[in-house]
Amino acid sequence: MRQAQTQGQAPPRAGHGERRGPRPPGDRWRLQVVHRTRFRYGGPVRSSYNEARLTPESSARQTTLRSRVEIEPAATAFAYRDYWGSTVTAFDLHTPHTELVVTGTSVVEAGADPEEHEHVGWGRLRAPVVRDRFGELLGPTPLTRMDDEVVERLRAATGDAPPHETGAAVCRFVREHIGYLSGATSVKTNAMQAWAAGKGVCQDISHVTVGLLRALGLPARYVSGYLHPEREAGVGHTVTGESHAWVEWWDGGWCGFDPTNSVEIGPRHVTLGRGRDYSDVPPFKGIFSGPGSEGHTVTVEVTRLA
Repeated sequence: MRQAQTQGQAPPRAGHGERRGPRPPGDRWRLQVVHRTRFRYGGPVRSSYNEARLTPESSARQTTLRSRVEIEPAATAFAYRDYWGSTVTAFDLHTPHTELVVTGTSVVEAGADPEEHEHVGWGRLRAPVVRDRFGELLGPTPLTRMDDEVVERLRAATGDAPPHETGAAVCRFVREHIGYLSGATSVKTNAMQAWAAGKGVCQDISHVTVGLLRALGLPARYVSGYLHPEREAGVGHTVTGESHAWVEWWDGGWCGFDPTNSVEIGPRHVTLGRGRDYSDVPPFKGIFSGPGSEGHTVTVEVTRLA
């Protein structure tokens, strides 16, 4: 079989910390996202087993008004929530096919994170209850592991800043050292490879950021989604968008930040899912039996509806 792939509740508060007030409502955008992946094969594929993560979440920050996943050739699909809370559309095909097209179409209303939380100190973060609760989001993975030398450079740069300030400082530190360059890496590139090259895409920048946040003791997770590329998007105009990735860290509550663009998460961001790294939330993955793949194409179209 050949593989195909495309690019919890917080514990009770304790102690004292700085409280972040509720953010102003700000703008909310209504966005339509059409994500289409097309696979071509060198001959008829006899069978394939697939998972698509193309359904945006509904949360305090965003509401998914409607979402559907279409498959060509037609297949029976079922949806479930995976371990990390992402909606997965699973399907398999057992009729010969030379092409597979999977299209996710969603309409989402998104804004800034309206939630408030108390920023806790390093002592609270080192407490056993926090370490136990977020153990999976504190350790390195093969895609996020960073060398001790880089971690020590970061410690020197952040000094004794409190956790919330450290989170933002880590994002800036990474962006100053890694330039964005489309096509510079692949889905298998790990954080240290991207760091050594000094270039990568949003996936790499997020992997490095997550790895360094965890190395300093901040629970961190990788976020998969979409980004509307225009800050002043016109209503009704369809543009070429992109799959995107950013990070969240926990300092008493979850804080989201887009290190690739050095901005907080807002109405241009649509969240699909979260995990330890990219391998937990790929938009599409599967295995198939038959001739080799002749490649695949991915297109993302984003329209601001309101």
